Parts: sequence; C-alpha cells; structure tokens
Amino acid sequence: MAAFNVVRFRVKPGYEQQFIDKHRTIRPGFKGYLGGSLIRTGDQTFCIVGEWRNLKSLVAARPQMIAILDEMRGMLEDLGGGLGITDPVSGEVVARVPAPKSAKKRPARAPRKTKRVTKRRAR
Repeated sequence: MAAFNVVRFRVKPGYEQQFIDKHRTIRPGFKGYLGGSLIRTGDQTFCIVGEWRNLKSLVAARPQMIAILDEMRGMLEDLGGGLGITDPVSGEVVARVPAPKSAKKRPARAPRKTKRVTKRRAR
C-alpha cells in the first residue's frame, strides 16, 4: 500500500530562496521513493510531501532523510510548542480521492467541405 510523509518547516528570514534551491537540487536515491513536492504555505513556512511505494520504504529511508535535514538545520527556526524545527507526519494511504473528469468539451468540428460530384446524363 502506498504511503506519504509530510513535514512542516519554518525558515529563518532571508533563507527562503536558499531553502527552495536546496530542495530543487536534491536527488534522493531512496528505495521506494516515488517523488515529492515542496510547497510554500506562507512567507517563511513550507511543507514537503513525499510519496512512497509503501510504508516500509519510507521507514527505511528515515536515516537518509535526517541526514538531508542536517544539511539545512541552520536555515530553520523552531516551530514552538515543543515541536523543534520540523513537524513530521506519515502514514499509509487508506483512500484515494480521484480528480474530477475534465469539464472541457472538445471544440465542435467544422463540417467537412466535400466536392459535389454530379453525374451528367448522356443525351
């Protein structure tokens, strides 16, 4: 079953672009990692969402994810409330929510122009 992890961060003022650039250059070689996205949720706040083949793959990659985080710790602020610099959650997919079918209609085709062939009767 697929799994996701979501981590919330607050970046120190002035480090926002450096934080984004670091994520653009990361090429993790995690086994079972299907991809992810960094999302700006405010002026200094971000979330990263990762998709995994299964929860086992995600758990196995945690030491590598922490090593990547260690490279960015200096850019991050404490989130407060005893959380530290990250607010991570993860788990298995329990339901998929499909996107609606496209509401766009195909443009109507113009009628074909056909040559009118008329047979002349012999007189």
